[in-house]
Amino acid sequence: MNAYTLLPFIVLIAAMFLMTRSAKKKQQQAAHMRNEMQPGSGVRTIGGMYATVKEVNEDTVLLDAGPGVELLFAKNAIGAVLTDDEYNRIVHGIEHDLKSDAGLVPDDASSLTETDETDGSAAAAAASDDKIDLGKKDAAEDADAAGAADAKAEDEPKKTDGDSDAK
Repeated sequence: MNAYTLLPFIVLIAAMFLMTRSAKKKQQQAAHMRNEMQPGSGVRTIGGMYATVKEVNEDTVLLDAGPGVELLFAKNAIGAVLTDDEYNRIVHGIEHDLKSDAGLVPDDASSLTETDETDGSAAAAAASDDKIDLGKKDAAEDADAAGAADAKAEDEPKKTDGDSDAK
């Protein structure tokens, strides 16, 4: 046999080995994560349900999904063990790492226009009294411009693409 005929088979076997190796590594990481579960930690099931671990047995996990709702799941049905911050952010909507208000972006532009000397409400009242020209014309000016354009169009001869007597 020639070495060139064996090359595709060698490449195929190497690819299969690498794929099974990465899958096996992922399975080991998932098993390790499931074995590290402790009562009180937040989890997400493979079905997408979020709950708190109440009891961990050898093959099963008792989850507290809400007040008075306890569910028994197989350990293999746990998709992820979440950190406390991540669980609280997803389930309760609580952001834990809000260190200071200085880095937050305001919801409106009012803080960008205010200065230290002026009061925000006074600046807003003054801004509402001034008219800002956005380049728009009044309705009367629009009517005059439209009338002038119509008169100009009537004076000019109409252009055609070719013979006007064509059938």
